[in-house]
Amino acid sequence: MKKWLSIVLALALCLTALAGCGPKTPPETTDGSKDTQAPPSQASGTEGAPAASELKFAVLAPITGNYAEFGKAFEVATKMAADEINAEGGVNGRPISLTVYDTKGDATESADIARQLVGQDDIMGVIGDFSSTACMADAPIFGDAGMVLLSPTASHSDFTPMNDYMFSIMGRTDDESRFFISSLVKDYKGADNIGIIYTNSDWGNQCNSSMMDQAAKDGLTVVADEPYTEGEIDFTNVLNKVKNQNPELLVLIMQTVDCANALNAIAQMGWDIDTVCQGASASQQVIELAGENAEGLCSTTSFFIDENVPREKEWLDKFVAGAGFTPTVHAAVAYDAVYIMAEAAKSCGDNVTREGIREGLANLGEYIGFTGPIEFDETGAIFRKVLIVQIENGTYVRRTDYNYGNQ
Repeated sequence: MKKWLSIVLALALCLTALAGCGPKTPPETTDGSKDTQAPPSQASGTEGAPAASELKFAVLAPITGNYAEFGKAFEVATKMAADEINAEGGVNGRPISLTVYDTKGDATESADIARQLVGQDDIMGVIGDFSSTACMADAPIFGDAGMVLLSPTASHSDFTPMNDYMFSIMGRTDDESRFFISSLVKDYKGADNIGIIYTNSDWGNQCNSSMMDQAAKDGLTVVADEPYTEGEIDFTNVLNKVKNQNPELLVLIMQTVDCANALNAIAQMGWDIDTVCQGASASQQVIELAGENAEGLCSTTSFFIDENVPREKEWLDKFVAGAGFTPTVHAAVAYDAVYIMAEAAKSCGDNVTREGIREGLANLGEYIGFTGPIEFDETGAIFRKVLIVQIENGTYVRRTDYNYGNQ
């Protein structure tokens, strides 16, 4: 009898194993429908490679919406990196395969996709999302599943400490904001009193808080400090509130589209005010949308391509050919993120696991990427130096080096 039961159980286990090898239910797309066709976007081609040999990662990016410039930059730059790695033999002989998911710049959308991804056992890690708000919404989901989320751009200081699986290579918002006040506003611009307009988001609120703290330490007077709702079209009311306080310098804490809209509104008001922006990050979109109204705008960035450096010029030309626009630092760090994820996978040898990816990143040490030295601290964040750039004659020019202000 026991022998008969053993045979029955063995047959049952074989049938279960065979069932597990069958096709899985298609993942939901970002609109909630079943994706029975190709995945949302293949960022790297692995034609001819057996599916089992691929090393799969997902990329979360705002392909559509207010941050579409950055989402497209993520898509193009990550594909560039994956194609280069694959051309050199992949990771321990395995080609990298990237699938891009459009989060639309929305934290809820990003979290919904995160819930889908953690159930896909063949995906070893995730690169993205763009905003700190989206990444902080995703963090508990990926953390509970033991899956790495490596953000190229999330800079809120609370993001990476959320759990052991969160990493970012952008540098921290509070570090850049302190430099912004002390080195750009006080030393470079020589301002004594300022007005601030900031986006009411996780990133914007931390920028503002850090700037206010540093302004107090540096003896600057903040005559106005006004929030606005992200995606604002008409800045007239909030600008008038600040203008009435007669600041010497206007500080904008906002991303590119909002920055351009604010600059256009300032020009329409006829307000002659010197303006600086944290968040514009040398984006060509500001110039395209604001035109001559953007002339003279100063910003900070943690990476600025020098066209006199052959490797950087080659990278720039390749990116522009694929994207159709000039990249910001956001594209460059997305590119580096793929290489860093590949390094973590390489450290796993022939047995790449989600936990192995986490350990590989945590033990990365100093890695010299396209954007410079990258070394994670105990929280999964890094420190980056920044420099000052300014729009002059319709283009960004570098005004300082990375050691300005003794960072």
